[in-house]
Amino acid sequence: MGTFFYMLLAFLVGVLVGWFIWGRLRGELDSLRGDLDRTRSERDRLRADSDRLTGELDACGRARADLERRLGEAKTTQAPTAKAATAKAPAAKTGATKAAMQAPSTLMSTSAPAKPAPKKSATAKAATAPHASAAKPATPKPPASKASAAPRSAPAASKAAPAAKKAATGKATAAAAGNANDLRRLIGIGPTNERLLKGLGVTTYAQIAAWTPDDVKRIEATLNFDGRIERERWIEQAKLLAAGDEKEFARRFPTAGEASNT
Repeated sequence: MGTFFYMLLAFLVGVLVGWFIWGRLRGELDSLRGDLDRTRSERDRLRADSDRLTGELDACGRARADLERRLGEAKTTQAPTAKAATAKAPAAKTGATKAAMQAPSTLMSTSAPAKPAPKKSATAKAATAPHASAAKPATPKPPASKASAAPRSAPAASKAAPAAKKAATGKATAAAAGNANDLRRLIGIGPTNERLLKGLGVTTYAQIAAWTPDDVKRIEATLNFDGRIERERWIEQAKLLAAGDEKEFARRFPTAGEASNT
């Protein structure tokens, strides 16, 4: 009885182990089948792509053959025309030379002797003589004094031009000096800077207000200011003073005009 029980237990354990092993093997088999199906579908797709590429390659080959055939036909059709053109060129040259050689002979054969002009009678000459003598005084020559005077006046005009320029520049500097402003009202401009600026021709607020960045660089390089104009806001001060806005100038720059403004 005990032996039968052990045999039955062993049978059941064997069945369970076999079922477990079979389940594992079946799962592996199913995965392998799935992989096989995927590889087959990939193979079919690659075959379709290969067939498509083969068809496109064949179409390209046929198009190339067609183009080569057309090119050959075009060359064969152009060759006779080129030969005919080269053959016509010497003929045209020979025809031109023949025409040039025949031209003098034809001209000589066709040219007729010129008929002599009829001589005028003595009465006709006598009749036309008074008219000719009357027509001559109608075109008098200009006097030589005016013609000779024109070249002499040119150097005088050229000499007078620099003198006029000097007079104009003198008037401009005099006007600038007469309209000069008190540059020392600006913060940063003392007696020394005022003297240097006047030496450069800067005498009014409007000139400083119209400075460009290039002018500022030039003035600072000349006077060795190194950014002082922008730092002390010379252009902003000059714009307010040039516009006559004293209230705004006093509000923005309350220390302007003092002894320590430099």
